[in-house]
Amino acid sequence: MATKTKDARDGARANDPTVLILTSLASGSKHGYALLQDIEAFAGVRLGPGTLYGAIGRLEERGLIEAAGEAGRRRPYRLSAAGTQALEAALADLRVIVDEGSARLARRRPARGVVAAGGQA
Repeated sequence: MATKTKDARDGARANDPTVLILTSLASGSKHGYALLQDIEAFAGVRLGPGTLYGAIGRLEERGLIEAAGEAGRRRPYRLSAAGTQALEAALADLRVIVDEGSARLARRRPARGVVAAGGQA
């Protein structure tokens, strides 16, 4: 299960393991533990081993990631061409949501100089 490391922004970060893993691998090949560390560093999300390795298996089955050889007991993975396309599409979808959410929030904010109930301008 994905858990947040920061409770103050609960629900404020994308925590889809697929997007997190693909994003991590966009910077280069990594084995499981390196993925966990990188994801926690850039997203503030701590994936459990079951979540991570289950998602890795599904991503590999879908051809979005591939094994990048063996490094001792560790098995590094890399993003495939299909994985790059999938990440680009997922990020475009997230941008649409972020843009729409930002626009909706902007419409809720009172204009400068408008007095809020019981307040001053």
